[in-house]
Amino acid sequence: MNLLVAGCNFRTAPIELRERLALEGARLTAALAELNARFGCEAVILSTCNRVELYVARPAAPAALDAGLLSEFLAQWHGLKFEDIQGSLYHHRDRDAVLHLFRVAGSLDSLIVGEGQIAGQVKRAYEGAAEQAIAGPVLHALFQQALAVAKRVRTETGIAHGHVSVSSVAVDFVRQVFDHFDDKTVLVIGAGKMGELTLKHLHALRPKKIVVTNRSADKAAELARSCGGQALGWERLDDALVEADIVLSTTGAPEPIMSRRRFNDVLARRTHGTIVILDIAVPRDFDPRIHDGDRACLFNIDDLTRIREQTLADRKKHVAPAEAIVAEEAARFLADWERRRHGPVIAQLTREFEARRQAIVKQLLGKLNGKLTEADQAYIEGAFRLLQNQFLHGPISALTQERPEPGGHTLLEALRKLFRLEE
Repeated sequence: MNLLVAGCNFRTAPIELRERLALEGARLTAALAELNARFGCEAVILSTCNRVELYVARPAAPAALDAGLLSEFLAQWHGLKFEDIQGSLYHHRDRDAVLHLFRVAGSLDSLIVGEGQIAGQVKRAYEGAAEQAIAGPVLHALFQQALAVAKRVRTETGIAHGHVSVSSVAVDFVRQVFDHFDDKTVLVIGAGKMGELTLKHLHALRPKKIVVTNRSADKAAELARSCGGQALGWERLDDALVEADIVLSTTGAPEPIMSRRRFNDVLARRTHGTIVILDIAVPRDFDPRIHDGDRACLFNIDDLTRIREQTLADRKKHVAPAEAIVAEEAARFLADWERRRHGPVIAQLTREFEARRQAIVKQLLGKLNGKLTEADQAYIEGAFRLLQNQFLHGPISALTQERPEPGGHTLLEALRKLFRLEE
């Protein structure tokens, strides 16, 4: 196998450099075509917010792909000096490249271990190269197996269990209180960025109504339009709390907007069940004493972060089993590839010995014509066939198990020379 990966990720390069090296759309398509033309190789480019990686391969070639030239290509394509990116790049070749991709696809090399987006990003990168006919036999086999590995890691370990973003954890809290949402009213207080992300998750629950209030009426109206909700004046905040079932608060106010005394007045006016308040503002918007676990359930950013950290800790327990799956699948892929690569040579070698065996047996039986029974002839046939198989077993086993060093002589070359096999 002649496989090489060159790239950088969140561990080796700051976000500023990853942004400059990122490839997407027409530029990614053009870069793939240039890689293919310049190096005469198959290629896949994986570009995400956390990594930029070039995968290049040739089914067979006398010379190994050049890591330095591939890195220089990445710099040149973006108009950068090679020295500016050299220290941030890594390279993986052959077996290490297979292991690397399988770990990436299985989310073991992610900023958040177990995150689900990377498998889809790997799939899209591969499909983009396949559509341009730039992914060939090596990368077809490699990326298809990588996606199978990702699926196995997800289904056979708990590495993807639980949510790890604050916004999704917030919705998990809401689900613990309510089992349906078609009769619920969501109140959004403020229009912070984190609030927008959390609101997207809440909107996916399909609540009956979404109400937005903010000190800025224009911002309230804009956010309400984005989620199919209605804007409400800031002065009517207490009225909105009386009617709300779920509250998402993210104002960025310098001090709490809702004191315990004020909220007690709201509770006195409420005629229906529990109100769940997600206070993800820093500083907090709601007095923490509001929480009673019955009529009012209040969760702040620290509560949500603790759940997130616990989820990450739980996921880490599944890293070792996931790594074992990756190692097993990588070994299997490499063994399968070696068998596939050596198949034509093994077939040719077997045909050569079979032809010689048949010629010798035919000559022997011809000289002994009439002196042997059919059973004797069958025994002689079998004995020569057994000898042939035993003779070939050693060379073929050694060939399929070999892990050649780049640039060194191989058993494949030796077999061709020893047995005078044609290229």
